[in-house]
Amino acid sequence: MIRLYRCILLVTITFFLQGCDQLTLNPVPANGTILAFGDSLTFGVGVEESDNYPSILATLTQREVVNAGISGEITQDGLMRFEQELDEVQPHLVILLEGGNDILRGHNLKNTKKNLAAMIELAHQRDIQVLLIGVPEKKLFSKVAKIYPQLAKEYDLVLADSLISSLLRSPEYKSDPIHFNEQGYKKMAHAIYELLIEYKAIL
Repeated sequence: MIRLYRCILLVTITFFLQGCDQLTLNPVPANGTILAFGDSLTFGVGVEESDNYPSILATLTQREVVNAGISGEITQDGLMRFEQELDEVQPHLVILLEGGNDILRGHNLKNTKKNLAAMIELAHQRDIQVLLIGVPEKKLFSKVAKIYPQLAKEYDLVLADSLISSLLRSPEYKSDPIHFNEQGYKKMAHAIYELLIEYKAIL
């Protein structure tokens, strides 16, 4: 009886672990497009256009990466333009990095989460996959705000949870308290590139 219980437990654990490993992204074809959507960290405040993360990512992936970042944008405004960006660009993948300005300005995170969820649903309605970049809470040495892991779980998204917070804790990667320098955006682009490879978006 004990041996049978152990076998059942082993099968259950194995099945669970396999289920966790099944999260992947569809490959972005060689002529495909990635939409980098967000605020100043996507736009590239602090560096020249050629040194922002979407430009570097385009070189790394050998894919077209459209920079749809607007400095200072909050998620409410991002949601208002998101659908149009999707329809104009028709990307194979969206890299969604928004919410930082909501957090800095003390907005209600329930509304921020609602806006981000609406963006994700707009993408999914068009069969466009989303890679979510988490933003840290407004605290010293803080980790990712809880809404990002929640969204990733609810929508089965690949999440870069510690990327932004780890870079913000490293003064050598920053051009000011909330933006990166050339090395920071380079590290950011390479980290996203590695995620795209890990989750099979880039083969």
